Amino acid sequence: MAEQTPLTGVDPPHLLTPLPGDRSRDLVDRLALRECPAITARRTRRAQALGLSDTDPVVWSEALGCNVVDVDGNRFVDLTAGFGVASVGHRHPTVVAAGQAQLARLPHAMGDAFPDPRRVELLERLAALTGLGRGILGCSGSDAVDAALKTACIATGRPRVLAFEDGYHGLASGVLPATHYRADAFARPFGPRFASWVDHRPFGTLPESLEAYGGVLVEPVQGRGGMRPAPAGWLQDLSSLCQRDGALLILDEVFTGCGRTGSWFAFQHEGIRPDLLCVGKGLASGFPISACVGSEEVMDAWGASTGEALHTQTFLGNPVGCAMALACLDVLEGQDLPGRAREVGARWATGLARIGPVRGRGLMLGVSLPDALTTSRRLLERGWIVLPAGPRAEVLGLTPPLTIPEPLLDAFLADLEACA
Repeated sequence: MAEQTPLTGVDPPHLLTPLPGDRSRDLVDRLALRECPAITARRTRRAQALGLSDTDPVVWSEALGCNVVDVDGNRFVDLTAGFGVASVGHRHPTVVAAGQAQLARLPHAMGDAFPDPRRVELLERLAALTGLGRGILGCSGSDAVDAALKTACIATGRPRVLAFEDGYHGLASGVLPATHYRADAFARPFGPRFASWVDHRPFGTLPESLEAYGGVLVEPVQGRGGMRPAPAGWLQDLSSLCQRDGALLILDEVFTGCGRTGSWFAFQHEGIRPDLLCVGKGLASGFPISACVGSEEVMDAWGASTGEALHTQTFLGNPVGCAMALACLDVLEGQDLPGRAREVGARWATGLARIGPVRGRGLMLGVSLPDALTTSRRLLERGWIVLPAGPRAEVLGLTPPLTIPEPLLDAFLADLEACA
């Protein structure tokens, strides 16, 4: 098998084997023996019904910038940014160097017991960027949303939450009832285990009153729900209704935050300020870290710690994650990547519109297609990593690294037109 040349991070696709290659197949077979079968998708009847001979995934070996290389040496362009995580690209040298330096000095502190300087600096930086003065750090988007829901309950004394249809807020037990996207698959198996403390309304609609709710949880742009942006003016109306009735507005910006939609955070497009904001994914461009940040008034409702924290975890404020997040924020700011996402995304959306209806904002876009699932597989076979979105896989979701060169986006348009 021929070998790829060294990665630059901005290379076009280059495939050496049919997909998946032999090494990927072998590793997926081994994985199937040891991993819960509900995790990694393998050959399925659904794939056969679609006429696809094989849906085993490729197994990643290396990534840099916009590129991913699998264990068989095939080079791809990642238009998902690894679920939106690689905001400044995979393995960005500034972010990696910060992580390595911190790892060599202090890889772990002690959650609520003993902090480190990087944790202090990250919370200060998030306060400056968001205008929300206090925060709770975590390891995942689910952690951030869970912290926000608990904060809303303790601050208002109202346990009920309003969320929206096709919203996705994670699958951990504390947030699963709020996730409406594919609830028949994600929540139904657990039946009565979860109390019915969440109501769902159609996305983009307003109730007459929010007096029954402690929190209103919403994504400014629904990601897995189909790259659907909130209707114009709706978030402003929702914010006003929350203020009138004493409910807290919780914005889940785990996907949309950190420059993805063309501003630092999507709420800034709307001229509003949430009571609680959840961020994650692209915060450290590769390290698992998240945050729930809120106003001082709301966060202070927790009260002072008495030595046994009401909300914590072993890896809260991990020093390596905080150091990498600070470096990632430096890159985002230094290169004005939120502004670049806005400008490049607008140009790319114009090209995508020749192929199908486009929705989204910045570099968080979706193209409506007759069968986005089949199209995503065909694109993979040309070296493009993409994912379907929407409750019926009716949208091709596109969330590339914010650093992606425009010639790669143009090259993708030609292959998409051939595959759609």
